[in-house]
Amino acid sequence: MAKFKIAQAPTFKGLVLIPVVGQAPAKVEFTFKYRDRVDLAALFDEWNQRRKEGVERLGDKPSLSDVVALDTEHQVHQIKDLVVGWGFDDKFNDESIKALVTSCHGTAEAVVDAYQAAFAKARTGN
Repeated sequence: MAKFKIAQAPTFKGLVLIPVVGQAPAKVEFTFKYRDRVDLAALFDEWNQRRKEGVERLGDKPSLSDVVALDTEHQVHQIKDLVVGWGFDDKFNDESIKALVTSCHGTAEAVVDAYQAAFAKARTGN
C-alpha cells in the first residue's frame, strides 16, 4: 500500500511561465503556500471584495493611471497571498514583487494560473 499523509505540506513548488516582451515566456520556479479548499475559497472571496471596493473608490470616470495603480496593487496582493519564494535572483520582497508585476505584464495571471493548475493536476492524479 502506498504511503500517504492526509495533511498536505505547507508549501509546494511549481513552474510559472513569466511573460517577457519580445521573447518566449521564462520558466521560473515558484514556491507556493498550500491552502485547503475552505481557505482558498475565502481568499478568492477576499480578492473579489478588494477588487469591488477598489473599483468603487475609483468612481465613475477613473483615469487610466488610477486603474493601472489599482490593478497593480491587487496583483501584488495576489502574489503575496500565494507565493513564499521564487527562482529569480532578486530577493522575494514587496519591492521586487511590485517590480515584477509592473515590468512583466500578465505575471499575476500566470502565477494564479500555475497555482490553480497545481491543484487541477493533483485532482486528476498527476
